[in-house]
Amino acid sequence: MPGFIDSPERFVIIGENIHATRVVLRNGRRAVTLEDGTEAVPFQTQSGERRLLTVPDWFRKTQPYEQGQIKHFLIAMMKGIGGDPDEREQGAAYVQAEVARQVANGASYLDVNVDEVHYDVDVQKRAMRWTVETVQDCSPIPPCIDSSLSEIIAEGLDAYDGRAGRPLLNSVAFERLDCLDAALAHDARIMVMATGPDGMPSDDSDRVENVKGIMQRVTAKGIALDDVFVDGIVFLISVDSQNGNHYFNAVRRLRDIYGSDVHIGGGLSNVSFGMPNRRLINKAFIHLALEAGIDSGIVDPLQTKIASAMDLDTTSEAAGLAIDMLLGRDDFCMNFIQAYRDGRLAGA
Repeated sequence: MPGFIDSPERFVIIGENIHATRVVLRNGRRAVTLEDGTEAVPFQTQSGERRLLTVPDWFRKTQPYEQGQIKHFLIAMMKGIGGDPDEREQGAAYVQAEVARQVANGASYLDVNVDEVHYDVDVQKRAMRWTVETVQDCSPIPPCIDSSLSEIIAEGLDAYDGRAGRPLLNSVAFERLDCLDAALAHDARIMVMATGPDGMPSDDSDRVENVKGIMQRVTAKGIALDDVFVDGIVFLISVDSQNGNHYFNAVRRLRDIYGSDVHIGGGLSNVSFGMPNRRLINKAFIHLALEAGIDSGIVDPLQTKIASAMDLDTTSEAAGLAIDMLLGRDDFCMNFIQAYRDGRLAGA
């Protein structure tokens, strides 16, 4: 397939899972209830030991729990900064098991985000420091320090000792331009957001102009373009049928401007939130985004295989329906949703 890269090995995967927002369903296949009523998320360590991340009493009083969700990494992080040594060990084992899974499936960086751990910034700082230290104790690849607050990013960068290579700072935006100095101080690569001073972009032109504005600051600081990853901002296709085209067009225009000097990607799985058969949608979206010119992305490498996206059979009915939807040829995603209801997407 035509595109900026010609093999999956050249795609830079930023593993997305070590994130306080991640959930499993209480009644889903990844959660269990023990005979004594204890709820837990099973996991397996790198050595093959089967363990349980238990759901603590304090989490049972939260709104996500009442809505049937278990925020498993939030729980692991809070256990990790707690006072009980057994709980701290359990939290660390859970995070490190995910590190091993992400690395084994091709991640180049491990995105670490603790923003939803707690409303208290000091608690977030403790959680970020603990998580980065826990990750680096076992990871052969560097972290991607991710937060919407500059001070949390700074805490993560301070905690990282550089043993696995240069970190990635996620992210630089107009409201966080001080992160450029933090990146220079810690020899970090940076992710630049396609957001603007007034918020989210509405179309491809907004994305391009926003990136150009931040890149002026980046180059003024002497940061090499090869150290820049651009997050083109992926929106839900279910909200606007043109969201795919806005992203693809922005990627093409940014490639025209910066050529091969920068990396382009972002949170690619965002496109499918709220839709059925997310794996198919993500695969088709990445296929189209690769054609447009991306070479990186924040994805779960266990669920999203870049080689599979590259080799997508675009002549199949299922792929064709997904592509039509992503290219704005399926208003309100109705054709895709109807095909799902009819069972025509089964096995895709």
